[in-house]
Amino acid sequence: MGLKNFLILPLLLAGLCLSAGNLPRPEYPRPQFERREWINLNGEWDFETDEADNGKEKNFASASSFKDKIIVPFCPESRLSGVGHKDFMNHVWYHRQFTVPESWTGKDILLNFGAVFYISEIYIDGKFAMRHFGGSSSFSVDITSLVTPGQTHHLVVKASSDVRTCKYPGGKQSTRIGSYDCNYTRTTGIWQTVWLEPVARTGLKSVHVTTDIDAGNIVVAPQFRSIAGQQLKVSVKDGGRTVSEKTVPASDNSVIVLPVKKMKLWSPESPFLYDIEYEVTEKDGEVTDKVCGYAGMRKIHIEGNRIHLNNQPYYQRLVLDQGFYPEGLWTAPSDEALRHDIELSKAAGFNGGRLHQKVFEERYHYWADRLGYLTWGEAPSWGMDANDLEAGYNFTEEWYSIVLRDRNHPSIVTWVPLNEEFWPDRWQYPRFVSGLYHITKAIDPTRPVNTVSGGVHVETDIWSVHTYEQNPQALGSLLVNDEKRMFEMPVVPLAPAKRNTGFNERPDYNQYAFAVYDGKIPYIVDEFGGVKWVMPERREGNDAAAWGYGNAPATRQEFLDRISGMVDTILSLDEYIWGYCYTQLTDVEQEQNGLYNYDRTPKFTASELSEIFSRNPQKQ
Repeated sequence: MGLKNFLILPLLLAGLCLSAGNLPRPEYPRPQFERREWINLNGEWDFETDEADNGKEKNFASASSFKDKIIVPFCPESRLSGVGHKDFMNHVWYHRQFTVPESWTGKDILLNFGAVFYISEIYIDGKFAMRHFGGSSSFSVDITSLVTPGQTHHLVVKASSDVRTCKYPGGKQSTRIGSYDCNYTRTTGIWQTVWLEPVARTGLKSVHVTTDIDAGNIVVAPQFRSIAGQQLKVSVKDGGRTVSEKTVPASDNSVIVLPVKKMKLWSPESPFLYDIEYEVTEKDGEVTDKVCGYAGMRKIHIEGNRIHLNNQPYYQRLVLDQGFYPEGLWTAPSDEALRHDIELSKAAGFNGGRLHQKVFEERYHYWADRLGYLTWGEAPSWGMDANDLEAGYNFTEEWYSIVLRDRNHPSIVTWVPLNEEFWPDRWQYPRFVSGLYHITKAIDPTRPVNTVSGGVHVETDIWSVHTYEQNPQALGSLLVNDEKRMFEMPVVPLAPAKRNTGFNERPDYNQYAFAVYDGKIPYIVDEFGGVKWVMPERREGNDAAAWGYGNAPATRQEFLDRISGMVDTILSLDEYIWGYCYTQLTDVEQEQNGLYNYDRTPKFTASELSEIFSRNPQKQ
């Protein structure tokens, strides 16, 4: 049966208007490296599944149409896509036409993808343009040689994936037909914005921005698409006022230091951002590339077992955010929805979020930067076998690209490559984890790395643990005893290799330690809580299927008292523990232990939650 039969009702429910002036997700997707001239390719595309993977034999790469329709950038499993097909789709094909404006003559034409899960093949008029591996990393295709300004061309994308192979990092995507436990509906194919833009051959390729608040400098390291004697002017602005500016010869070796007098620091309490303007000029003075970005003057570092923000100890009160949406799954229905999630978290009293088992899109980080919200950037590491060499290579290659893409965002204060890996082998796993730590630090030495959140630690800047003990008194005893044990005995055994199934199972702490906690790095409880609460009016036909950790409270007040007691217990151990992450911000499908419902409606008042989660330890 063709997927077009799924189209009509979901589109009516979504209320999408697909006119040229109101495409889905119309905002520019890369706000830290923004060009004014671009074409958004979101909207209606042709679409077809290819269950037997014989689309190439059928010449799909040269197609001028497919039998079904889909709304990009929403995945075919989602309602907003207009498809809503949730069974496995290991191979899917997309098609649409586009026209390159004649005014782009003389420029290189870049075709950009926010993200496509997992292996992408790109064709222009039947000609192969690029293959990309990675379900969460952004990529660009230079299609200059394949297109002609003023003409219309056919774009075909093939996306392939199978999360059941354990070769790809899929995060919380279910390996069964349906969702179960803490595994949810899959995301197949294109799930972020697709766009075209013209770029000068000598334009900017990227910029790496770091801030040095001790010296009062913003430091810019540019890379160019090619070098031909051009110059680069970098201007730092406070509103409309230029506060620092330099012009240098274009070079990939350049390090541009821009002093900022009377600098304004970035923090959750005062999220000030400086605008940055980059202009590439040719020898005759013509500006051939102009890019806009921004920077936040902030410093994150570790001293002993304390994390510091802007040279002051700063206690992180985080909430777990999985970034799923009822209508769009991994894709937010709108830019406003991204902002709203951060506002919900801040209203509940949190100063940051652990972005869990998903690489969030750049627009989310933009709003975190603007609103003042600390984040831990995590990869969707579940679903892969961390002991498998091919899976390790797939993950490492993509993680490298993710850190490169997002390292300019001041709101990101910790990198988290892996989550809850408990079953390492003797050789591959420690090599893999140690390599991830050093690669991450080489790309970005300015942030701590929590290499394996709540799992087997090998090399890490933060010692993190997960516990879903529901009784506040028992939680305190567990953490104190756990603390003593970690000083006294090895932490991680070399257990037989198993694939991470996503449960909080732990091996016995007996022999073959990979790492031993010695109190010299920060100790953070970066998962706890998870208390199930389904609102009484939503329980009929739902409560039995819903789940959370422990026994659900009988009343709203019992829920609030329980989480208040757990938070106070953790805060009281501030001599050892320097931060927490509560599970979780919203319900996700059958996992209904969020502080908000899946549709973002409140379960509790903001004041009730904020009274609990805005508390700081005495030593803050």
